[in-house]
Amino acid sequence: MTGKTERRTKHVPQRTCVGCHQVIPKRTLIRLVRNPEGVYIDPSGKAAGRGAYLHNRRLCWERGINGSVAHALKVELTDQDRLRLQAFLESLPVEEVDDINPNAVKG
Repeated sequence: MTGKTERRTKHVPQRTCVGCHQVIPKRTLIRLVRNPEGVYIDPSGKAAGRGAYLHNRRLCWERGINGSVAHALKVELTDQDRLRLQAFLESLPVEEVDDINPNAVKG
């Protein structure tokens, strides 16, 4: 038997940010999950339930809260869900225009 000379590249799962529609590695995004109790942030990325992904940027979270998260999760956000997501949004750093990816601004 001969040994393999080529190394396999490791598969990196890709996901789409529902705020800006940019496809990037799953680990760089924040997962939101819908379960029977409502919509929650899933820090482990492994919670059971339908998921949606967002960047850790205010612009993506603002767009997400205003409709794209509800559409992706196939649920109507309750006031409690909006408050929970808004609280996380407030913890994100304020961005400078130069920091935002030009592709993310297009909508």
